Amino acid sequence: MKILTINPGSTSTKVAVFNGLKRIAKATIKHDDGEMLTFETLADQIPMRQTVILDFLREYDFRLNEIDGFIGRGGLLRPLSSGLYEVNDAMIKDLKSNTYGTHASNLGGLIAHQLASSVDKKAYIADPVVVDEMDNVAKMSGLNGIERRSLFHALNQKAVARKYAEKVDIPYEHLNVIVAHLGGGISIGYHKQGRVVDVNNALDGDGPFSPERTGGLPVCSVIDLAYSGQHTKKELQKLIHGYGGMFSYLNTKDAEEVSDMLASGRVEASRVVNAMVYQIAKEIGGLYAVSRGALDAIILTGGLAYNQDLIQPLIEMIDHLGEIVIYPGENELEALAFNMHAFLSGRIKPKDY
Repeated sequence: MKILTINPGSTSTKVAVFNGLKRIAKATIKHDDGEMLTFETLADQIPMRQTVILDFLREYDFRLNEIDGFIGRGGLLRPLSSGLYEVNDAMIKDLKSNTYGTHASNLGGLIAHQLASSVDKKAYIADPVVVDEMDNVAKMSGLNGIERRSLFHALNQKAVARKYAEKVDIPYEHLNVIVAHLGGGISIGYHKQGRVVDVNNALDGDGPFSPERTGGLPVCSVIDLAYSGQHTKKELQKLIHGYGGMFSYLNTKDAEEVSDMLASGRVEASRVVNAMVYQIAKEIGGLYAVSRGALDAIILTGGLAYNQDLIQPLIEMIDHLGEIVIYPGENELEALAFNMHAFLSGRIKPKDY
């Protein structure tokens, strides 16, 4: 039972082949910055990314007609419940036109579909970033007509929550956990008995700032900036989710570079890291409050969970709230394989988009 998993990022494409749930080949294919600038739209990148995936398969002597399951990371779609979805015409239309937003993850389902179609098979996505299980009370923003939006690292958050559930031998649907995905974007969700009932929008300016995103900002100051004439709308959006957060202060998105700055005694680096840790802890604390303390664990995950200069001070800030479990890295390829394997084994059925 061979499964091909595809996770496109802004500067790379992560791909792996699994035999059942055992990963047998994996690659992170970096894309040249200059080449990426030549593509006018996301969809224009599909042939290039498809070619590098086919090269990867040839390198490991895999043939497309030997693949039983094709699955890509889900992108910006309409709000959906958690689960596995078949890539259909309606989904392809929304992903290609960026109807609900532009993000590299939009390419996951599109590339999986093209590869699967070439051998007369179907493609799927699972737990896309638009999974929406938020309680109504959590969606109110404070301004009628503007609603808080569920946009987060659903795939990895669900995967590590289920991993913890397996570890403690309690069904995920019976647990209450806070999951903090700490990466280029940061999303922190309260998982209440199998549903993410509250989570910050990790893309559009909500929650803690991250290596490249601003998180929540003082609204009136943003209005002043918008009307200053210094930036176009597109440039402002890029500041919020691309050139904001740690990058705006230190001119790098690389946590290891920041650790080197800390080691050399750079004061500004220390100030920025302390502030990011503070905001992450505050977000976790806010969700702890609405959980009323009925919490089984706090799970820290994502690429930043490897960085001790951030993780250790964060643990010191929140360790009084309960058990802390760390699953570092992004487990998205494994999570995709888990969902595809469950379908191929007949344990779950795909949902319609």
